[in-house]
Amino acid sequence: MARSIKGCGCAIAVLVVVLIAAGYAGWRYVLPWWRAQPPPASGAELKVFVLDVGPVNGDSILIISPTGKTILIDAGDTGKGKVVLEALKRNNIQQLDYFFVTHPHPDHMGAADEVLKGIKVLNIVDNGEAPDVPESLLPQTKPAANANRRAPRPARPRTSARTTSVIKFYEDYKAEVTASGAQYEKAQFSKQYEIGGGARLTVLNPGEPLFTRDQMKTGGNLPNANSIVVRLDYGDFSMMLAGDAEEQTEHRWLTKDLNLRTTVLKVGHHGSKYATSQDFVSRATPRVAVVSCGEWNRYGHPSQVVLDRLKSVGATLYRTDTQGEISIVTRGRENDFKVTTSKEATGDVWAGRMAQKDDSTRSGFIAYGDFGPPPKPKKTPTGK
Repeated sequence: MARSIKGCGCAIAVLVVVLIAAGYAGWRYVLPWWRAQPPPASGAELKVFVLDVGPVNGDSILIISPTGKTILIDAGDTGKGKVVLEALKRNNIQQLDYFFVTHPHPDHMGAADEVLKGIKVLNIVDNGEAPDVPESLLPQTKPAANANRRAPRPARPRTSARTTSVIKFYEDYKAEVTASGAQYEKAQFSKQYEIGGGARLTVLNPGEPLFTRDQMKTGGNLPNANSIVVRLDYGDFSMMLAGDAEEQTEHRWLTKDLNLRTTVLKVGHHGSKYATSQDFVSRATPRVAVVSCGEWNRYGHPSQVVLDRLKSVGATLYRTDTQGEISIVTRGRENDFKVTTSKEATGDVWAGRMAQKDDSTRSGFIAYGDFGPPPKPKKTPTGK
């Protein structure tokens, strides 16, 4: 009998060890996986509108959740507020639940103040970063007074007209954030927003530590690398809204345990050659790729090399510069999504653009007020 009890005790000990190990494995691996799974789709329609804020470059994306919650991501360049507000009115939107402003470049933030003036916004999310203004454009102060003379009153900072103009879009945005009364928050990596009916937004960028200028030496733009990126999940449907994320941003994702596979990819940085790397595209394998860009951009957006990468994984391509506003509707079931465009493409959507200027930090790219129309053709001596 004693031997039987002793053997039973060993078995219990082994069982306890196994249960502890299983519990740890569940807490360490299964629980995070389970929490990351979106809730089941309600079956109601989720709508996404990639607005046409051309003919200059720009991004503005409207999401209407299955329960009617509304999310706007960016607002296009200065003067494009009318386009955004008309889209909201067309969809009977009386207020925005969330307004994400991905980063301080005018082609994304330029019309943000116009939107904030035109409609009630409950929550504003941005990356907390100010424009990356070169030192030569920073406000200047007057030289210090001669020590032997009576010290004058402290001089007020003297801001050049150029400095005022290049950051005016940002100053106007910040002023309207305060005036709007909306709840403000800084984007946090991995934070999730339940937007109703089983739809969820997850922040994939920025993450700590933020990228620095030194990390942009191989190309790409610093504010872009730190822009907000969110992933939209609804049942079997997913969409990655990549802001202006650069290749450096993508490589950071590839080193993390993130689900990058997506049904639809809003291509990062308007299709710039400095983004949408082959490694990232191969991991994401989007079925649909959407490029938001303007026919007047001078930076070769979208780049042919990027379009070739998207084609290599079998993606179907849509572009706002050739097809206007792009609408995506889904009920969250597998293979259940529909993409429509406001106009037919007039040319080959797979034909990239030639660059006239470089859009990387290393080339001194600033992007303030640099998205206007191309120069007018010079007249010949005959006036033609």
